[in-house]
Amino acid sequence: MAKPVSIEVWNPNGKYRVISTKPMPGTRWINLLIEQDCRVEICTQKKTILSVEDIIALIGDKCDGVIGQLTEDWGETLFSALSRAGGKAFSNMAVGYNNVDVNAATKYGVAVGNTPGVLTETTAELAASLSLAAARRIVEADEFMRAGLYDGWLPHLYVGNLLKGQTVGVIGAGRIGSAYARMMVEGFKMNLIYYDLYQATRLEKFITAYGQFLKATGEPPVTWKRASSMEEVLREADVISLHPILDKTTYHLVNKESLSKMKKEAILINCSRGPVVDEVALVEHLKENPMFRVGLDVFEDEPYMKPGLADMKNAIVVPHIASASKWTREGMATLAALNVLGKIKGYPVWSDPNRVEPFLNENAPPPAASPSLVNAKALGLPVSKL
Repeated sequence: MAKPVSIEVWNPNGKYRVISTKPMPGTRWINLLIEQDCRVEICTQKKTILSVEDIIALIGDKCDGVIGQLTEDWGETLFSALSRAGGKAFSNMAVGYNNVDVNAATKYGVAVGNTPGVLTETTAELAASLSLAAARRIVEADEFMRAGLYDGWLPHLYVGNLLKGQTVGVIGAGRIGSAYARMMVEGFKMNLIYYDLYQATRLEKFITAYGQFLKATGEPPVTWKRASSMEEVLREADVISLHPILDKTTYHLVNKESLSKMKKEAILINCSRGPVVDEVALVEHLKENPMFRVGLDVFEDEPYMKPGLADMKNAIVVPHIASASKWTREGMATLAALNVLGKIKGYPVWSDPNRVEPFLNENAPPPAASPSLVNAKALGLPVSKL
């Protein structure tokens, strides 16, 4: 029998029982559930990652829905347990759902929610921050200062790369990749080369217009180019940011061969999915090319790093904080809660999961819809006409 898991309870007499496997930022998500007669139980167990057994103990004999985290293994075992307890909804507090067996959820009639549309700018901002920090060697310089090693200005002390006029490369020009590209082009007057299976028309129009503005004010215009292959981006770009989805075609997209195609002083940024990068090959490349720099927010075997990566001075590593702005994390919690609530209440599914502003407006009630259910079509759920 599973050991009891510590919880915090809100609205103990609520009709519907909703579990959150972690405390989440803000209180609006709790209030929205309580207003719709939900009893909210929040796991307060002092464990970073709950086991399958922990979550089964949380689900218990009666549970209408669960809000979970991307670190948890949501497969056949958990969805069958949730189904036995009468549960019809699970939502990741994340845009990704690689930790979820969607087919198993569908088999048991459980709707699977995620939270796109709320973390585009926040994630792009972190990718831009890592780009700038790597280019100007900010982390290395900070450590140097804190160690008390600075005894005066020197011509060669922590010389980095100027971004203005260089080329930024984007692999995967979807919402986040395009937002990052705009920040780097407009913020640092970089030229863009991108690779995507689909043409990023809005991004191209933006950069064309910005280039015309610069030209009209007497400055050199910025340019854009859609590459015919990923290799073209790797060869030409000075800073490359990865924004693809993770599937069998993008696993180890960046490996020993692709790293060898990049410039010796290039900068590589990954705020997408850890397994997109072959971390073992990356460590070797960093050792052999001390002026090559990398900024990573995600890792192949998260939360672990491959041996040697933490020792690399030319690597900046941060703990999966791309979405960690207050507004975004509170918004993710709200969307996850509303995904579960919508299924419990029998609401339809929102027609555009990337247009989530109506759900995040604190001055008005949210629409009567689930913001984003990834298996809605497979379950035959209706789409909102709102």
